[in-house]
Amino acid sequence: MAAVAAVFAGTMAWAGTASAKSFNVNSPDGKINVTVNADTQVTWSLAHDGTQLLTESPISMTLTDGTAYGKGSRLVKAVKGSNDTLEDALFYKKDKVEDKYNSLTLKYKEFDLIFRVYDDGAAYRFISKSKKPFEVKSEEATFSFPEDWKAYIPYVRDFSNDFESQFWNSFENTYIHQEISKWDSRRLAFLPLVVEAPDGKKICITEADLINYPGMYLYNGNGSKSLKGVFAGYPDEVKQGGHNMLEGVVMSRKDYIAKYDSGTSFPWRAVIVSTEDKELTDNDMVWRLATPADPEADFSWVKPGKVAWEWWNDWNLRGVDFKTGVNNETYRHYIDFAAEHGIEYVILDEGWAVNRKADLMQVVPEIDLKGLADYAKEKNVGLILWAGYLAFDRDMEEVCRHYSEMGIKGFKIDFMDRDDQPMVDFHRRAAETAAKYGLMVDFHGTYKPTGLHRTYPNVINYEGVFGLEQMKWAGPEVDQVTYDVTIPFIRMVAGPFDYTQGAMRNASRSNYRPVNSEPMSQGTRCRQLAEYVVFDSPLNMLCDSPSNYREEPECTDFIAGIPTVWDETVALDGKIAEYVAMARLSGSGWYVGAMTDWTERDMTIDLSFLGEGDFVMEIFTDGVNADRAACDWRKEIRPVPASRKITVHLAPGGGFAAKITPAAH
Repeated sequence: MAAVAAVFAGTMAWAGTASAKSFNVNSPDGKINVTVNADTQVTWSLAHDGTQLLTESPISMTLTDGTAYGKGSRLVKAVKGSNDTLEDALFYKKDKVEDKYNSLTLKYKEFDLIFRVYDDGAAYRFISKSKKPFEVKSEEATFSFPEDWKAYIPYVRDFSNDFESQFWNSFENTYIHQEISKWDSRRLAFLPLVVEAPDGKKICITEADLINYPGMYLYNGNGSKSLKGVFAGYPDEVKQGGHNMLEGVVMSRKDYIAKYDSGTSFPWRAVIVSTEDKELTDNDMVWRLATPADPEADFSWVKPGKVAWEWWNDWNLRGVDFKTGVNNETYRHYIDFAAEHGIEYVILDEGWAVNRKADLMQVVPEIDLKGLADYAKEKNVGLILWAGYLAFDRDMEEVCRHYSEMGIKGFKIDFMDRDDQPMVDFHRRAAETAAKYGLMVDFHGTYKPTGLHRTYPNVINYEGVFGLEQMKWAGPEVDQVTYDVTIPFIRMVAGPFDYTQGAMRNASRSNYRPVNSEPMSQGTRCRQLAEYVVFDSPLNMLCDSPSNYREEPECTDFIAGIPTVWDETVALDGKIAEYVAMARLSGSGWYVGAMTDWTERDMTIDLSFLGEGDFVMEIFTDGVNADRAACDWRKEIRPVPASRKITVHLAPGGGFAAKITPAAH
């Protein structure tokens, strides 16, 4: 990938340990200050524009042989530097990403410790220099706050009082908004997590470049003002089990969390800082910190796009002369629908492979997979196959080779439900092997993104989100509408998500109920349209039935025409858990999306990002009765006013979506 305007500042070094033990690194704009104390225990703290956000927070890593990185370690040298590059981004929310930071590298005999300070946060990572095999027994990752601030906490959803049961989870839950000291001491939380600081500032904690190491959970078990990292132990005994015998169930674990043959770079621990909530909706920290793709590798074959999907709508079709389900006739119908609307892909979700066999070479007799692939190719539609994790991992090379030769375009891999070291490494191996055979990967049933989609751009999406599938079974006590205007500020900071929007059955708060076979969304129709703009999702599902979409041609045409990767993203407005507005550019066309919580509101949207010229808007707004009948919407085409300001009314649970193009002259 291209990088321009590279600047590496002169280094500043201190030899030995008799001199300075405390170091300060400022962000390029001077507003963020990181202080690192490299005495007998390494600690770090962070302030923004005079406000202390992190107090002294100890960090270290301990190996099974007793070696400790960051505790009692003798500093050899400290080196400061800086970087200012503009990186090309593939299949992302913008085509270029600025990577501008100041850095501090603490050099020790056995390891390095690197800090980077950006205008929007800071990150650190350990790098082992070991020339022999070693095991990491534990890691100390602490985030200490000066006051008992509130946080938006994504606890592990299904839990018992022991951590081991919580290490097996789908990384899906809504957020609990509470003081850090009131943390539920029985529960772990996954990342990202956002903490509220004074003056509207927010702190988002996550990790990046997680390649071969367990993922980090956060925990507070003593009612303090600090959060600490928790990591799953290395699996010892793993048995086949779980959903349809497609999961690896950990029966016991080793007394260490990771093992290596020699030195390695560990993940970045990232602390992102915003002064306005909307800044979190367009943050590049995780992407910047990820390992770049091999510059010699060709990923031009990767084609993001939209997917006609059958699982959410339960394979339901109307007005056809065949029984719908997992069979050739149903899938040909979905392929025809995709072809009619320029939808790039159709997915065959769970059901095409023989159940409970964990063998992707065993196809059910109702499906002629080669015939469907050929039929889809004739229609200029690609097929993507769902795969349980264990079935895919059992013979990964042969599975990828076989289905690539058949013309399959990718896999949606599901039910990993862990992030210990071997499972994290599985994601890398799956991405690498799939890339070898020209296959895209959508990781479902997985943890949050940590940048693997930069390292392997064929990784086109992730779940790790409490998505629309929950509306098939979640009761009215689940507030999906508020969640929808929370995740752009938290989960989306880490990267894209497979939320699977597009419901054509829409319900007001009082009318919603779970119906598994004919599900509905909470909130309005225009909210569903807006989610295609607001949510970052390079492989984007159309979750509803072709029958329902054909009855709503204008909404369907709008959804089908929306790009899934972008040249530019603009965060327009937003307040976490209340409302959000985003604009995204593809070619010469801008798309704008806005959503509210259950509070109806009039939102003024500033379109000054359009620049000079005349523009036309195709807009979808909540209908006058959308507060009662959430399917009510209206469409207008009108010029963008010279003031570049428009005011839109959002119904409770409502949304707004627009396509803006240069006016024809």
